[in-house]
Amino acid sequence: MTSHQPLDADSITLISFFLEHQKKIPNATGELTQLLTSIQTAAKTISSAVRRAGIIKLFGTSGTTNVQGEEVKKLDVLANELFINLLKSSYTVSIMVSEENETVIEVDKERQGKYMVAFDPLDGSSNIDCLVSIGSIFAIFKKPDNSVPTVKDALMSGRNVVAAGYVLYGSATMMVISTGDGVHGFMLDPTIGEFILTEHNLKIPKRGNIYSINEGYTHQWDEAIKEYVQNKKDPSKGKTYNARYVGSMVADIHRTIKYGGIFLYPATTASPKGKLRLLYECVPMAYIVSNAGGSASNGKIPILDIQPTNIHERTPIFLGSIEDVEEIVDIIKKQCNCS
Repeated sequence: MTSHQPLDADSITLISFFLEHQKKIPNATGELTQLLTSIQTAAKTISSAVRRAGIIKLFGTSGTTNVQGEEVKKLDVLANELFINLLKSSYTVSIMVSEENETVIEVDKERQGKYMVAFDPLDGSSNIDCLVSIGSIFAIFKKPDNSVPTVKDALMSGRNVVAAGYVLYGSATMMVISTGDGVHGFMLDPTIGEFILTEHNLKIPKRGNIYSINEGYTHQWDEAIKEYVQNKKDPSKGKTYNARYVGSMVADIHRTIKYGGIFLYPATTASPKGKLRLLYECVPMAYIVSNAGGSASNGKIPILDIQPTNIHERTPIFLGSIEDVEEIVDIIKKQCNCS
């Protein structure tokens, strides 16, 4: 048995990394770093619960459904409560949007800060019981003023994001985050309980050779989506692609960033507005991928340009390597004769 290797003396923790970043920003107050500290605490606690879920009887459903009409897993409930309570106690947030809550979550006046956070506390929770990778997703917006927070404050486009990230609970636990200045990956070292910088300035290849889509819905796709996917299987249309689909958005996007290619979740006849949620799934992932040199579109406009009208609004999404996204968008525009 090999002995545990000590942490490198030059290792950089997530918080020390952002404290250094904070020093470069004129008039920085430290609130964003404080907020990220609370998010990483939630991620550490969720990671521990995921690792021990089978032992401490956190597998299975809670017996309820969420606002999306989906069965709520026991781990969903725990993750949601952790995010809400830790964000409230950070004194940096005035309002929150969660996948699990029908309405916005307001913070008591004496605890309010200047940020709004939208989050999916546990993405891919249908995969929990079979030990497939799952994750958490979040986007942080800055409230424009000190007025009393309202639902309107939660309905900001992705162009107002000041930071976004995801946490992947897989073979290791990793947080990938961007504040607009590159995309950086931090792996959780369980021996010291800290996220350590392991991936600095992640860049997605301009083109990949992997497409990721749930082909069980083929019969419900528009012709443009059928054409694109068929092209990726046909050697006469160029280089063929490999199909990879986990069913946890965090896992599929993390692979896409690392290896390139495209993640597709189009509209279907059953879900004509798309299925993935704009504020706490598509916007944060689009922000991260865009800052890594990739692209994200709903087939017509960039995801980050969509102005939400509902906190649980859904949208189609095509996200990944810039040339792959351009290709599917061109096919969509050709099929609908859009300019």
